[in-house]
Amino acid sequence: MKYRVIERKNPQNPQERGKYYANAVNAGRFTVKQFAKEIAGRSSLTHGDIENVLTNFLDELPTFLKIGMSIKLGDFGTFRLSLSSEGADSPEQFNAGMIKGAKIIFTPGTELKESLNDVKFELE
Repeated sequence: MKYRVIERKNPQNPQERGKYYANAVNAGRFTVKQFAKEIAGRSSLTHGDIENVLTNFLDELPTFLKIGMSIKLGDFGTFRLSLSSEGADSPEQFNAGMIKGAKIIFTPGTELKESLNDVKFELE
């Protein structure tokens, strides 16, 4: 995996000199179609079958997240929603209008995390 070294300043102290950190270089995007084609090459299923499953998964995922479910996909990992809101001084003063939004959190499974233990890094 290629990386760059970039300077980042401390937002709490912008006058302070920044420090340098590794930043992953994006090598491009891989589409659902391309992913389905790769999987089909390792399977008895067709490219269309796999693309259909992936597309249906992406269509259904929000339905279950919106009702508060977490979606565990075996060793791949788990998807769940997280909320961001303004604070209130008491539970009685809080209302749904204070919720700013939701975001999707993905927590990779142990096997997926461990599969990245041997990644090699190369300066761009």
